[in-house]
Formats: sequence, C-alpha cells, structure tokens
Amino acid sequence: MSRVLPGIDLLLSRHRALLKGSRIGIVTNHTGTNSRLQSTVDLLAGNPDFRVTALFAPEHGLRGDIGAGEKVAGDVDAATGLPVYSLYGETRKPTPAMLKDVDVLLFDMQDAGVRFYTYTWTMAHCMQAAAEQGKRMVVLDRPNPINGLAVEGGLLKPGHESFVGLYPTATRHGLTHGEIARWLNDACGIGCDLSVVAMEGWRRSMWWEETGLPFVPMSPNSNSMGMLTLYPGTCFFEGTNLSEGRGTTTPFQVFGAPWMDERAVIASLQQRGLPGVLFRPTYFTPLSSKHQGQLCRGVQIHVTDREALRPVALGAHLVDVCRQLHPEQFQWVAFGVNLLRPIDRLTGSEQLAALIDAEQPIGPLLAEWAAEAAAFRAAAAAYHLYE
Repeated sequence: MSRVLPGIDLLLSRHRALLKGSRIGIVTNHTGTNSRLQSTVDLLAGNPDFRVTALFAPEHGLRGDIGAGEKVAGDVDAATGLPVYSLYGETRKPTPAMLKDVDVLLFDMQDAGVRFYTYTWTMAHCMQAAAEQGKRMVVLDRPNPINGLAVEGGLLKPGHESFVGLYPTATRHGLTHGEIARWLNDACGIGCDLSVVAMEGWRRSMWWEETGLPFVPMSPNSNSMGMLTLYPGTCFFEGTNLSEGRGTTTPFQVFGAPWMDERAVIASLQQRGLPGVLFRPTYFTPLSSKHQGQLCRGVQIHVTDREALRPVALGAHLVDVCRQLHPEQFQWVAFGVNLLRPIDRLTGSEQLAALIDAEQPIGPLLAEWAAEAAAFRAAAAAYHLYE
C-alpha cells in the first residue's frame, strides 16, 4: 500500500519559511491531523518560529461534534487558550476584527470531493478575506477520498450560488482542496496571495483506502467510505421529504419514508440498469432528522463496483423513481436560502426538479451534465498538482 503524506506532514520539514516570523490563524477542525493523527493545532501552537494567534471553525465546529446546518458559536480552545472564531454562525467570511492579529490564514481540513460539502466554500471565503485584507493564504493539501479521476454532474448555474456551491464546479469535481484553491484563485479571480503545500505520494486514481492514511470522519454523518462513495448522488434526497438515512448507522446509503413502497421502487430501479449497485429492501427508524421516531420503509444501496458507479446519475434516478411512484406523498423541501429550493441548490439549477415534476425523461439532462463535467475536467486540469 502506498504511503501518502498530507501537507501538514511536509509543512515544518520543507516549507517552514511560509510561516516564519508570522502571526498564524488556523482554519481547521478535527480532520486537521498529520499522518499519525497528531492535531495540526497542537503541532503548530507554541512553535518558536511563528505565533498562532487564532483558530477558525467551519460547519460542524472545531471538534466535528455539531450537527449539519447548526450554527457554530465562538469559543476559546481549552487546550491552547486561543480564541476560536466561528465561520458558520453570524458570518462565514473572516472579518477584519477576526484577522487583526493574523498575517497568514492556514487552511487544513479534509474534503469529501463533492461541490456541496461546505468546507470548500469556507476555504473560498477565507481566500476572499485574504485578498480583501492583504493577508497571505496557505492551504495544506489532502487527498480527494473518492479519487481525482472521476468527474460527474452539471456545473452550478448563475443565480444558484449558496454555501453548498459558490463557484461553478462539477458536482463531483475530482480535485483536492489545494487544486480547487488554485482554480478559485486564478480562473474565478479571487487573486489572493496563495501558497499550496502539496502532498507526497498521492495519485489521482487513489481511493482513500489506497493512501495508507487513517480515516477520520469528516462530520457526524460522513462516517465511512460507503457513505462518501454514494454521497454525490444520495445527497439529493436532502431536497425531498424522504429520509436520506440521517439518524441511522448508514446515512446516505439508505433512503425511505413511512409511505414508500420499497419493493416497487427497487423493481423500477432495476429496470433502469444502473451500473455498480444492487438494491434491497430495508426498514429503519431514524433517531433524528426527517421521520424521526417513525418506521421507514426503505431501500439500501449496495455498491458492487465503485469504478463503474456514477453516483450523481444514480441520485437523479433515485429521486425520479420515488416521485413517479409516489406522486401524492412525494414533496420537494420548501424554498430556502436565496429563495432557492434545496434540490436546486444541490443540483445547481432547477432543471432536474422541473423534468421530474413534468414527468419528462431525465436522460437528456444527464447527458448534458456529462458534457459539462467533461469540459470542467479539461479546464481544471491546468490546476492539477498530481498525476
């Protein structure tokens, strides 16, 4: 098995000059560790070559213990005594007051490889703040856990910007955070003073298990590679009144509702010949989130070939089948941020929901998404750091 070293492992040994003599604000959470699971904060706080002056916490908080969508409060880190500023509360961009004692914003968090994972956009907001306030930005790179070859899903359309997609990447973007930062800075015109500390040993074909790194769950529901493999598509259920498995031990690997005809759903899905997966009936009672405390009739998705699997297309088919078979019970979750429904924010446009509501075939849209993904992959290749 290969041994990948993330950026934090190489920072102090090879790139110490990036921080020397500076005041550092660390944007991180529980995933910010080196290859031996030592905390980035612990490794850097107290270093005599520079001074850590602040910590910044994303969605789910500095320790990853806060649920999805819940506001994160400011705090003081008990271990270091450093102030912890929330970037998922009253503001999502560091303010001048937060950065008054900071020369360098150091970003170190593990991504999920999907546009609607909010850590990417926390990074983007930090880059914007760095550009606006004359600070330097350093990104410590980490693997894309679902590999850097597969790119899938349509681009975010203008007017659909939100904190689950600020810039027009493909849904499954195939990039690392360091590569996205380079793309944002140049192609999207952020223009901050950016440095990326690249990994050693990572290749684009790698799934997480091939890196040799311990798996640290990125959030309370990002708890396994099974979840992350399906998440680029099963997250679409967040835009519906079906459970996506939150509050169970298999989030984003099961879906259902008290009223769902699970056997009819499976039969319809099997007719569509979707690659890389099998389906079976399952029954679950969520301990939280949608249908909390109610027995749901559902479907579990079993991945049989993750290289053949197209999770974004799969997610579109899953939602389409559930809407077709349950027209009276199925609902889209109500309008939210910027008057956009969650499904439209997740998919990046109104196109999928409009076709499903009109009972029109989704195949042409999936072909359009595939073309957009191919174009994005070609354009983003200029910002690749790895083969």
